Amino acid sequence: MKASDFAVIGDAELVEELSVLTTQTARMRARMADIMAELERRRCARPTGTRAARR
Repeated sequence: MKASDFAVIGDAELVEELSVLTTQTARMRARMADIMAELERRRCARPTGTRAARR
């Protein structure tokens, strides 16, 4: 979207779009944190021998 496109969109629509994007960003961040925590949990749950064998 170009800056000129914003001229034809009203304030309420811009605020709504910003709200949607903010919500999506928050959900993505939360999902990323969940995935990182799960990977860390799995990494810590591996037996020590498994880590050495993968190197």
